[in-house]
Amino acid sequence: MEEHDDSRVYQVVVNDEEQYSIWWEDREMPAGWRAEGTSGTREECLAHIDVVWTDMRPASLRRRMEAAQAV
Repeated sequence: MEEHDDSRVYQVVVNDEEQYSIWWEDREMPAGWRAEGTSGTREECLAHIDVVWTDMRPASLRRRMEAAQAV
């Protein structure tokens, strides 16, 4: 399927490391991921991720770095 002809509905998904991706809304959720609450076209979902995912570091790394700075 050509990307510009993509009429599927996607949803924004997030994992325990607070990393974001998109997934087809009509497919079973991949292991380790949960729906974030946003759905729409591929472009709408990717635009949402651009707004909300401002720190690309995994959550576990951010926590370790914050703990190291607190010492």
